[in-house]
Amino acid sequence: MEALGSLGWFLLQFILIIGLISFIFFGVGSFFSKPKFNKQNENIEQKLDRIIELLEKERKD
Repeated sequence: MEALGSLGWFLLQFILIIGLISFIFFGVGSFFSKPKFNKQNENIEQKLDRIIELLEKERKD
């Protein structure tokens, strides 16, 4: 029974350490990668700029 208890504690510690390491790698990876919503915002901004240009051009005519 004692061996099973120590094995359980070992597995718990192992899972926690793996989780901590994966959380650190995820945090570092998400820091260096560009989020998807920023790309979508840039696309929307480009479309809005194009619409504004067309409206200004139409107003001048």
